[in-house]
Amino acid sequence: MELLRVVYRQYRWPFVSVILLSLLSAALGIGLIAFINRELIVSVNTSLMILPEFLGLLMLLMVVTLASQLALTWLGHHFVYRLRGEFIKRILDTQVERIEQIGSPQLLAALTSDVRNITIAFVRLPELIQGIILAIGSAAYLAWLSAEMLLVTVVWLVITIVGGWLLVSRVYRHMAKLRDIEDNLYADFQTIIEGRKELALNRQRAQLIFETVYQEDARSYRHHIVRADTFHLSAVNWSNIMMLGAIGLVFFMANSLGWADTAVAATYSLTLLFLRTPLLSAVGALPTLLTAQVAFNKLNSFKLAEYQPEFAAPVAAKHWQTLELRDLVFHYGDSGFEVGPINMTLKRGELVFLIGGNGSGKSTLAMLLTGLYQPVSGQILLDGVEVDAANGDGYRRLFSAVFTDVHLFDRLINDQGQPTDPAKVQQWLERLKMQDKIKLDGNRVLNLKLSKGQSKRLALLLATAEQRDILLLDEWAADQDPHFRRIFYRELLPWLKEMGKTVFAISHDDHYFLHADRLLEMREGKLTELTGQEREMATLDAVKRTDVTA
Repeated sequence: MELLRVVYRQYRWPFVSVILLSLLSAALGIGLIAFINRELIVSVNTSLMILPEFLGLLMLLMVVTLASQLALTWLGHHFVYRLRGEFIKRILDTQVERIEQIGSPQLLAALTSDVRNITIAFVRLPELIQGIILAIGSAAYLAWLSAEMLLVTVVWLVITIVGGWLLVSRVYRHMAKLRDIEDNLYADFQTIIEGRKELALNRQRAQLIFETVYQEDARSYRHHIVRADTFHLSAVNWSNIMMLGAIGLVFFMANSLGWADTAVAATYSLTLLFLRTPLLSAVGALPTLLTAQVAFNKLNSFKLAEYQPEFAAPVAAKHWQTLELRDLVFHYGDSGFEVGPINMTLKRGELVFLIGGNGSGKSTLAMLLTGLYQPVSGQILLDGVEVDAANGDGYRRLFSAVFTDVHLFDRLINDQGQPTDPAKVQQWLERLKMQDKIKLDGNRVLNLKLSKGQSKRLALLLATAEQRDILLLDEWAADQDPHFRRIFYRELLPWLKEMGKTVFAISHDDHYFLHADRLLEMREGKLTELTGQEREMATLDAVKRTDVTA
């Protein structure tokens, strides 16, 4: 299994040590059977000293077996901890565009279901390893007792294992299908939870989603999990019955065919009974290990960024003067919608508004401007120097942003990742009229359950606290009441500009376009700057102008 090979590469010596402990445990188990055979079956030792020796071997076997199991479990949990951390770091290092292509339901399923399945597999892994090692060691001991009987017994056990494997392989196929269905179920859960208000209003839509979307996926999941459990239980019962049959076969070979005496047959049976539990546990552990392999393959299918253990050292933000987008083109693979070619120059300290209808490409332009989307062609130039992969992190460090789908963090930090000056925070809270709404403990925000308008104000506070040069605001005022919207355009934006910020604001508020230094418009993926009479018309009624000329 690829999963075990990865564990071996990352934890070579601990893994080898665990295997050696498992070998010692198997050797002690077989030694205990040999002791019983020699002292209690063949020679019938009646000495009272035999009991302390027997109990000592039994205690030693228990200690070593427990140690090997705990060591492997410890190793497994350390591996899972490392695997989860690496996966999270790869998500953080992957381009936003790729994360959006994968989708949050798939990533959440990976971080919960897949990682959980791998964890469970490592809990069951000791059973499989000990079953295999005990089977090999016992076979060697049985060969020493009777090679002829071992040959027949091995053929019987091979039939048992092959039959069990054929059943377990069917389990694997159903587990692989279950993993894909889980992605659909997570998407269904997200729809039901995030659309709860709309579904509460429209019960017909709720019924449609429940009966034709959720239940279809749930029935498919039920079908495959029932099939997987059926084949798994069949494999366990097959192995159980065949092991009991092996004991009967041993006595047939010894008594009917005369291949061995009764003492050897008894020892054979005792060994097979000793093997029965670990072999059944090994067969029972296989489905969880196969599920873990499916999960591991799924984690590797996302095509995330390669794992880098460290975060790159912060690059000092450049004291720039001009930022130019030159012939920038971006298109979405599925829809075919294209943005560009975009040509725009942004000067330090400007207050620029971007307008345009829905679907015109405004948010895409914002993602390109901030370096979160990578264009298919064209250049971004900072003071004439092209922004590429080598200096992309330094370029993105120029920006703070409040997007329409705002996410609130609970720490107020500056550009260096340190707590923001409390005096400044208090000043900004007063300007945002939030001094009585936000509760702080140092630089930590204690209450994040706010209205949409208040959430946007807190998001603006978080962005301002970062103290970066360029502030991108994507329809920030859309969720504000008319009074605070007026404060935003007439007081907050001039204040931000006085602080030295370059503000790039996407807006539909035509009454306030006159406050911008420049007015840009996106239309069907093309960018133009409105000047003169065009700007005056837009300032009077941007929405009407869009409807008339569309």
